[in-house]
Amino acid sequence: MMRNVKIYPAEGTWVVRANGAVIGESNAALELIQRDFPFVIYFPREDIAAAVLEPSDRALICDDRGAGEFYHLSSPEGLLLNAAYSLTAPSEAAAQVQGYLAFDAGKVTVERV
Repeated sequence: MMRNVKIYPAEGTWVVRANGAVIGESNAALELIQRDFPFVIYFPREDIAAAVLEPSDRALICDDRGAGEFYHLSSPEGLLLNAAYSLTAPSEAAAQVQGYLAFDAGKVTVERV
């Protein structure tokens, strides 16, 4: 449903840290708002260190955003399971974030700097 997803440019510079280590930084991130959930920052894939991403067997399926895949993240403290995800078959409303990466805020830190 298109009305349930809204996407805006995320103003400023955004970073993502896994156990304190910066794994990505972007001036081209997007903010996705879905219904009454907290907003999620999506990073262009090229702004995230590819070496920290390990494919997961877990699939992402969301009625509003579409389908995608999860990734584990390597960090100085060990592997963070299913801590990142990407939409590989987004809904029409979420098409703008296809190929971008988002992160589980309970497992990593995403912040504007």
